[in-house]
Amino acid sequence: MGYFSSKRFKLELLVATLLLFPCLLWAQELTTQSVTPSTTAFPLDRSPVIDGEVLADTAWGGVNPTSGFSQVRPDEGQPATQKTEVFIGYTDDSLYIGVVAYDDDPEGIIFADSRRDSRLDETDSFQVIIDGLLDRQNGYIFGTTPSGLEYDAQVVNEATGPRFRGSNGAVNVNWDTTWEVATTISNIGWSAEMEIPFTALRYGSDDVQTWGINFQRNIRRNNEEVYWAPLDRQYNLYRVSEAGFLEGIRAPRQRNLQFTPYALSSSSRGGSIVSGTENNEEYGFDVKYSVTPSLTLDVTYNTDFAQVEADDLQVNLDRFSLFFPEKRPFFLKTQGNLLSGSLVKWNSFLVVASALVPGAQLPIEAGARLTGKVGSNTNIGFIGMRTEGLEGVASGNDFSVARVSQDLPNRSSIGFMFVERDGDGSVLNNKGEDYNRTFAVDGRWGIGDEALVTSWAARTDTPGVSGRDSAGGLRGAYQSPEWEFRAGYSQVGENFNPEVGFLQRKGFRKIEGYVARTIRPDNLFGILELHPHIDYRGYWDFDGFQESGRLHVDSALEWESGTQLSTAINFTQEGVKEPFDIVRGVTVPVDEYEHEEMSFRFSSDPGAPLSLGLRGIVGGFFGGDRVNLEPTLRYRAGEKFSTELSWSHSDIDLPIPGGDFEVDLARLRLRGHCNWTSQS
Repeated sequence: MGYFSSKRFKLELLVATLLLFPCLLWAQELTTQSVTPSTTAFPLDRSPVIDGEVLADTAWGGVNPTSGFSQVRPDEGQPATQKTEVFIGYTDDSLYIGVVAYDDDPEGIIFADSRRDSRLDETDSFQVIIDGLLDRQNGYIFGTTPSGLEYDAQVVNEATGPRFRGSNGAVNVNWDTTWEVATTISNIGWSAEMEIPFTALRYGSDDVQTWGINFQRNIRRNNEEVYWAPLDRQYNLYRVSEAGFLEGIRAPRQRNLQFTPYALSSSSRGGSIVSGTENNEEYGFDVKYSVTPSLTLDVTYNTDFAQVEADDLQVNLDRFSLFFPEKRPFFLKTQGNLLSGSLVKWNSFLVVASALVPGAQLPIEAGARLTGKVGSNTNIGFIGMRTEGLEGVASGNDFSVARVSQDLPNRSSIGFMFVERDGDGSVLNNKGEDYNRTFAVDGRWGIGDEALVTSWAARTDTPGVSGRDSAGGLRGAYQSPEWEFRAGYSQVGENFNPEVGFLQRKGFRKIEGYVARTIRPDNLFGILELHPHIDYRGYWDFDGFQESGRLHVDSALEWESGTQLSTAINFTQEGVKEPFDIVRGVTVPVDEYEHEEMSFRFSSDPGAPLSLGLRGIVGGFFGGDRVNLEPTLRYRAGEKFSTELSWSHSDIDLPIPGGDFEVDLARLRLRGHCNWTSQS
C-alpha cells in the first residue's frame, strides 16, 4: 500500500499541518517593483588603466556614474546602507566597468579566497549581469571582491535562486572567458575596474544597441544584499527579466580566431640503452572561432585532459547509482546551451568525452562544438565527438548532441534535443547494430511574474528494445515573496535507455509536492527569516508498488549574521523488490520499510574567519537504525589561505548478519598562494 492510501500518511500529514499552521497564519505585506531603471554607456577617448583606482584615472572623467541601490536583505526595499557608484564606458574592442564601493568603515570590509570562481556570498563583493541579446532570459555574470577575485558564469533561463529552480534553469560557473579586473582598498571603501573584451560577450548586430544589465553588491558584515534594478526578495541577480537597461552601446562587428596547439613528450627506459628506451609523443590543438558575435565554433583534435580535476569521493548507502558531474572545460564551458528539461542529467551526456571503462580511459580523436544564438531568440547547441576504442573492451564511438530552443515572451521557451551514440560494433560478438538515440522536447510557460509551468517528453531508440521506451513529466511552480508552491508528475518507462546520459532509476511514476512560507519578522531575537516548509516525493512502479517515499517537514531559520539552523522530521518508505549489497558482504533483503527520522542542519556565520557546520540524521533505516553526522570546520586567513576539514560518519545497525557497521569519509582542502618579491 502507498502513502496516499494508508492511515499512516494521514497521520503524517496531520502532524505536518499542526507544525506549520502557526507560521502559515503569520501574514506579511507583498512588495512589488514596477520601475525598470536605465543607464548609459559612454564612449571613452582612451582605455582606463586597470589598477582599481577609478577616481584617480582621468579616462573616466566624462562618464556619469550610475547609483541608487536598494536592499533585498536584510531590510527589503530600503536604500543601501553604503553608497555604490558604477561607471560604464567602452572603446572599439572592450567594455569597461568601474565600481566605487563607498564604506564608512573600511576596516570592516571582509574579503576572502581570491581563487577564480570562488563563492561571492561569504565576502564583500560586486557582480554585474549582462544580457547582450536583450532576450530577458539569459546572460553572463562578472564579479569580483576587494581582493580582486575573478568570477564569471553563464545564466540560462533565469535560474532564479536556490529555492526556485525551473526544470531548464542553469547557472554554468564553468563558463570562463578572458577578461581583467583589479581592485584597491582605501579610506573611502574599495573600488574595482573591469575590462571585458567584446569578444567575451554575445550581442546583436545593430549599430547602437540596448542591453539588459543589473548590478549587485554584498556588504558582508551586515549580511546586506543590494541591487541597482530593484528585485523582490524571492529573486536574485539571475532574474534577467527584471534587469535594467544599458543604452548607447556601439559594439563592433568582428570575427575572433584563436588557435592553441599542444605537444607532450615522454621517455621511459628499462633494460639496455639500445633496446629499452621508449619514446611517446602526443600532439593536438584547439581552435575557437566567433562565427558571429553570438555564435561560437570550437574544434579540438587529439584532446588533452591531463589537468582535469579528479572526482570527489562519495558514500553510497542506497541501491541507486551516484552521479559524478562532468569536469572538463571543453564540455562544461557552454553546457548551458545544451541543457534540456528532464529527469535525465543531460549535462552528463558529456560522457562523450569521459567514456570511462574499468582501468582505462577512452581517448578522444577529435570533436567540434557550435553554440550560441541565431537571431535574438533562437538558441542552438551542437557537439560532435569521436572516441577511440579499446580492443575487446569498448567500441570506438561517434557521439552527437544537438539542441535547439526558441525563447518566447514572459520567461517562456520551447526546445528540442537529439542525442546519438553510433558505435563501430567492435566489442559485439556478432558485429551487430551498435547505436543508441534519444529524442526529447521540452517547454516552459511563464504565467504572470510568479508562476512557471515546465514539461518534457523523451523517447530512446536502442537495437533489440521496443516498447516502454519513453519518459515525460509536467511541473508547476509559484513563488511570491511570502509563498512558494511546487507540484509535479513524471514517469520513465522500463526500457527508456539514454546511454549518453545519466538516469538514476527507471520504470517508475513519481509525484512530488512542495509548500513553503517565508517570514521576515520585524524584531525577533535577531532572526532575519523563517522558512517553514513541507516537501514530499514518492516513486511507484507501474504495478502500483511504492519503491520510495519521503515526507519532509522542516522549520528553517536564518539570522541577520548569516547563521542558519534547520530542524526537521522525515517520514520515509522504501520498497525493496530485489536484495542489494549496502556494503560488501551485507545484503538488504526484499521487504517494505517504513521509518521516521530526525534531521538537522546548522552553519555559523560564513563570513567569519572561523565558521562551523553540522548536519545530521538520526532514525530508522532499512529495518534498523542510522546515525549520520557530518561536521565541517572552515578557517580563512584573509585572501592568502583557507582550509576546510569535513568528516562524514555513518553508524548503521541493521537486523541482518554483518548489519552493524560504520562508514567514514574525511576531506581536507587547503588553498593558498604566496607573492614572492626580491630586491637587488
